[in-house]
Amino acid sequence: MEGRLMDISWFRDLAIIILVLVGTGALIVIAVIQFLLYRRIKYILDSVKTVAKTAQQISSYVGDEVVKPVIQIAAVVQGIRQGIDSVSKIFRKKGGRDE
Repeated sequence: MEGRLMDISWFRDLAIIILVLVGTGALIVIAVIQFLLYRRIKYILDSVKTVAKTAQQISSYVGDEVVKPVIQIAAVVQGIRQGIDSVSKIFRKKGGRDE
C-alpha cells in the first residue's frame, strides 16, 4: 500500500512541477508580448506627437502670416473710412447743412 501512495505523490509532484514550468513560460511569453506592444505603441505615440506639433506650427504660421496682415488691412480700411467720415462731417458743417 505504501508503494502506491508514493506513486501517487510522485505523479502529484510531477504535475505540480509541470504546471509551474508551464505557468512560468506563459508569464515570460506575456511579458515579451507586452514589451513588444509597448515599443510599438510608444513609436506610434511619438509619431502622433510629431504630427500634433507640426499641425500646431502650421496653425501658428497661418495665424502670423495670413490672419495678421488681413487684420491690419481691415484696420487701415476702417481708419480711412473714419477719416473720410470725419472730413465729410467738417465739410457738411461748413456748407450749412446740419444733420
